[in-house]
Amino acid sequence: MRKLSLFVFSILFVVSASFAQEPAKDKKETQQGHTDQNKFRQLKDVLATPNDQHTASGAPGHQYTQQKVDYVMDIRLDEENNRIYGSERITYHNNSKDNLDYLWVQLDQNMRADDSKTPLAVSGGASLFVTPDNFKSTYMNEKKGFGFNISSVESNGTPLSHFINRTMMRINLPKPLQPGEKFNFSIRWNYKINDINKDGGRSGLESFPDGNNNYTIAQFFPRLAVYNNVEGWQNMQFWGRSEFALEFGDYEVNLTVPEDHIVDATGVLQNEKNVLTKEQRKRWEKARKSFDKPVMIVTQAEAEKAEKGRATGTKTWKFKAENVRDFAFATSRKYIWDAMATNINGKTVMAVSLYPKEGNPLWEEHSTRAVATTLIEYSKLTFDYPYPKAISVHSERQGMEYPMICFNFGRPNPDGTYSDRTKKGMIGVIIHEVGHNFFPMIVNSDERQWTWMDEGLNSFVEILAEDVYDAELFASNPTKEITRYMGGDQSNISPIMSQGDYVKQFGPNAYSKPAAGLYLLRKTIMGPELFDHAFRTYSQRWMFKHPTPEDFFRSMEDASGMDLDWFWRGWFYTTDVTDIGIKEVKPLYLTDKPNERVIALKEQYKQYFDNLGDLVYITDKKEDANAKAMDQYANGKEVPSYIYSVEFEKLGGLVMPIIVELTYADGTTERQTFPAQIWMKNDTSAKRVFSSTKEIKSIQVDPDEETADVDTSNNSWPKKEADKFEDFKNKVKG
Repeated sequence: MRKLSLFVFSILFVVSASFAQEPAKDKKETQQGHTDQNKFRQLKDVLATPNDQHTASGAPGHQYTQQKVDYVMDIRLDEENNRIYGSERITYHNNSKDNLDYLWVQLDQNMRADDSKTPLAVSGGASLFVTPDNFKSTYMNEKKGFGFNISSVESNGTPLSHFINRTMMRINLPKPLQPGEKFNFSIRWNYKINDINKDGGRSGLESFPDGNNNYTIAQFFPRLAVYNNVEGWQNMQFWGRSEFALEFGDYEVNLTVPEDHIVDATGVLQNEKNVLTKEQRKRWEKARKSFDKPVMIVTQAEAEKAEKGRATGTKTWKFKAENVRDFAFATSRKYIWDAMATNINGKTVMAVSLYPKEGNPLWEEHSTRAVATTLIEYSKLTFDYPYPKAISVHSERQGMEYPMICFNFGRPNPDGTYSDRTKKGMIGVIIHEVGHNFFPMIVNSDERQWTWMDEGLNSFVEILAEDVYDAELFASNPTKEITRYMGGDQSNISPIMSQGDYVKQFGPNAYSKPAAGLYLLRKTIMGPELFDHAFRTYSQRWMFKHPTPEDFFRSMEDASGMDLDWFWRGWFYTTDVTDIGIKEVKPLYLTDKPNERVIALKEQYKQYFDNLGDLVYITDKKEDANAKAMDQYANGKEVPSYIYSVEFEKLGGLVMPIIVELTYADGTTERQTFPAQIWMKNDTSAKRVFSSTKEIKSIQVDPDEETADVDTSNNSWPKKEADKFEDFKNKVKG
């Protein structure tokens, strides 16, 4: 049976080859991405070997461990001098199987210290214009006094040996910390707060002409670095771009600020009666029951009255947070404060906004509603949001995320008017930054190493949430929009699987391209049902844990039953592009006359053909056509009168499904999709035959531009006039 099958296949191959053309010698066929290695080979050559902590299925293994770090902090804001003074008592739990001789602590504020190497790592010439402040810092070596001042590092009153290496501090332990043991120590520090509009930064203060400040404070305390079995200590320096890797823990934080400030932060407020007025507490209780619209806790009129004063006393706001990887807070006397309840699968979560009057009317209209939409939509695709609240704080030039709180831009004109662009940017950044609660605040990937694992995944879910919030405002086609980047200068593009500090085009690389790739997977390759189950499986497996890229790739395949190694390899590990076009369309005809090639085969393999019995034939000669050749065999069914042999060419390095839209003479259309595996045996050419009772007037590849095709000039037959003009220009250039 096997021999006969091979014999039949060989004959059919010879027959079908009679309609094939000689391989084209077009220079495009030698574009980057075409190698001798099959694009569908498994990723075993690049993925880390599975182990009992990170398994082959992509799930955490039975030996998976991670450290825990608890903080008790007393923080004081010195508004007069714009300084933070802090003390922290840290409990470090060694849950690993290893003995630890030292601990590494992150000192992120040192990135802007006077002796920071971050400015020295920037290559560039002189600017045509600079601000006076920038000129002084760049050309006059002006000292600004930023960075942590560490006043003590102690354990039980005894100083601890430590060494500061720029943005990292090594604490040398008195004796090795054994598995299962914990170590208690304390740090005291202070630092000067940066003005985000003058000095830049992910957190800091925004100053206003009336003398008030809006403090959005993060990276304000020495934080333990991650220790795991993948990186050991993740103690890569903070250069200012690639963000953070942090351990989960419990926080108790006392924030002492001017008594006329409104404060919110990571965690649950413990002393409402001491810091809120009776009316504010009454409004907050009303907000807890308002699921359809925000409730004002502090009105604009009240905020405007407060900003005219300046209290001399202080209040201490006490917060507790469990199982979070970080802590941040916002404080100002300028804040308007509103909130509403959000139903997350039967659990009430508060959506909260803080903003100065400069944010209105835009913020009052949209911020808290955008927060609520984000929590609902992200929960659908991942897991039920586990924290009690999510806060959006307005600061003019920020877009930054922390557990339960984020800082967001989007400011109307001084007269309160705003464009759709400003509105879209403001809503978009809120959805994005609130969405970071899921990635990486809960699915806690290593931002310092793999930016795309939080920014890319988050940007993808953001697209879906924005569509729910306002489909018209956020109408987009991510796979089409990414082609300008992917089809650009290859020397200026890095693979997604690159450490963020040395990526040239950071935004497209870490945000847009991973998001577009996941959008393509969901819409075109896997389908929403299969994709959503796999994505949800990954998210739930790695809640409150530290996943790696391998865990994501393997979980998506494990939960979907799809081999996606070809996609991960091309989209994430290379800078290859999609370029699939129509090379040739040849009309074919039904006939009762065999051509010379078939006659020769029948003579050569007479016994085989005799056993086949009656035959009808396909020809490319119109004069030999006989549409009635099949009539006696059709059993009354209509026989296709039109047959077309279509050869598709793949000029780009990426393999993708071929999506074909056929338009018939009567104006009707039909779509057919061929999976990416059509390129398994031939990386440059694929052939298909289409038959119909109606004449095909045109054929279009990727009609909705959903495969990120960088050159659509070869996607149609017959060629459109615009495509013919592109061909002419290319010939002139060549």
